[in-house]
Amino acid sequence: MVLTVPTSKRGTGRDKGKNDAGGKKLKALEKAPTGIKGFEDITYGGLPRGRPTLVAGGAGSGKTMFAMEFVVRGAVEFGEPGVYLTFEENVNDLKQNFASVGFNLEKLMEEKKIIIDHVFLDRSLIMETGEYDLEALFIRLGYAIDSIGAKRVALDTIEVLFSGLTNHALLRSELLRLFRWLKERGITAVVTGEKGDTTLTRYGLEEYIADCVIILDSRVTEQISTRRLRIAKYRGSTHGMDEYPFLIGREGIVIFPITSIRTDYALSRDRISTGIPKLDTMLDGKGFYRGSAILYTGTAGTGKTSFAAAFVDAACRRGEKCLYIAMEETEDQIVRNMRSIGIDLGQWVKNGLLHFYVTRPALYGLEMHIVMIEDHIRRFQPQNIVMDPISDFTAIGGSKEVKSMLVRLQDLMKSREITCISTDLITGDIRARQPEVFVSSIIDTWIMLRNVEFNGERNRSLTVIKSRGMPHSNQLREFRFTGRGIDLAPPYVGPAGVLMGSARLVQEAKDKAQITEIQRDIEHKRTILAEKRREFEARQTAIETAFHAEEAALVKGIEQAEQDLEIINLDRSVMARERKADRNNKARSD
Repeated sequence: MVLTVPTSKRGTGRDKGKNDAGGKKLKALEKAPTGIKGFEDITYGGLPRGRPTLVAGGAGSGKTMFAMEFVVRGAVEFGEPGVYLTFEENVNDLKQNFASVGFNLEKLMEEKKIIIDHVFLDRSLIMETGEYDLEALFIRLGYAIDSIGAKRVALDTIEVLFSGLTNHALLRSELLRLFRWLKERGITAVVTGEKGDTTLTRYGLEEYIADCVIILDSRVTEQISTRRLRIAKYRGSTHGMDEYPFLIGREGIVIFPITSIRTDYALSRDRISTGIPKLDTMLDGKGFYRGSAILYTGTAGTGKTSFAAAFVDAACRRGEKCLYIAMEETEDQIVRNMRSIGIDLGQWVKNGLLHFYVTRPALYGLEMHIVMIEDHIRRFQPQNIVMDPISDFTAIGGSKEVKSMLVRLQDLMKSREITCISTDLITGDIRARQPEVFVSSIIDTWIMLRNVEFNGERNRSLTVIKSRGMPHSNQLREFRFTGRGIDLAPPYVGPAGVLMGSARLVQEAKDKAQITEIQRDIEHKRTILAEKRREFEARQTAIETAFHAEEAALVKGIEQAEQDLEIINLDRSVMARERKADRNNKARSD
């Protein structure tokens, strides 16, 4: 097989990076969106339009997936037909492979939106005679581009040419001319290459395709495999400099740009129930703030999952969607166990309001867990999330790494106004022996659950450590699991402090007996007082009766005496008239 290319170059080319004669302002680099989820966030728009981009990586790193998705999404989502030139896999294999991610390549080819061309190079069938060039490849690629008016081209994998031809210096020169030819035609190209030992690619292609270089990597750390993407170079544009984890799922590549999470999101002032009315009362009577981060901590058996399930049940009753991320128990276990306390989560799973994502931390690295969780959030669009328990992440990372991961997750959820319930298993029997709650600083409401041992038994208690933005109870409360959910007992403080369990019952019995005795004493004294009152009233009545009798007698005597006096005075007047006392007295005076 002899590949030749004409010496003349097609196209006049264009250069957007120079000033014109009038000294006008330079035009910013135009970008072609890839449609790959998350990629535009870290490149601020996509790949450089009309320029070649090198995607380098080892086997299984996702190079072919990146190149094909760039072509397919360009044709489907952005109206830019594309050509996919493969040097390894044949067309039928590609159709079958990409059907698993929902790409119907057969249909796209029939609709003239993409062209897939397989260039087969067999070293045993190649004869090198004299000087050669890539004219056949130019003609083949040019025909495919012109036949559908392609705007995008993918070459996968270019190293195959080097394995087929031995004159690498000449081949590099021809490839450089090929890339210039694509650039002059305004074609946005993606070229994949195998990762080298000392260079980015095995044959140093980055020296010739220098506008944009993307490195894909698949690594295994402590038996956990993670794919990562890094932009090694992007001429004429700012871009993210970090390594970004990505996954290849049912919808193609999903990149989670960790550093692009915004922290200027608005906060909600709405309040939502905890699922336990008496706990709502402890939180200003209104429950949690919507979109806040809530943490339940406690040792094993304190009921953290039950409190999370009560919140989920209340949220689903409001018609809100919930994503339950379980890292210890399976979905069936959680649904079955919660029925014992009167919470039926199965009904919400059936009607689509509750979705369980059951995973094991050891399956992925911390960054990949973020990507997986973000993928579930994006597809399910929940208003509420439960992570049960976050302490399991410490099995695959140190406290600093886990805290960094959880901080980024909380920022993601708050930016979308998702209320997040996290549970954290702390060590220690009765009291936690070490500060494992290393995320408390990013938590809005922190509720501590404890097993309290006293008087030969264990009981459960609850206290609100903090709840930002609201007045809350500082009372230690006992709680019990019943067939109707979680019940918080009224606070009971005895002589030795807060009492729980049988000690509470004994003290309540003592207090009840003491109260009964006092009540009896009060009733006895009230009886005596009533008797004294009746005795007094009887004596008072007798005295009043005797007084009235004596008063009547005296009044009668007074009246008799007054009558006697009146009679005497009347008799004297009569006697005086009879004796003419007044006339005799007048005669004497004359």
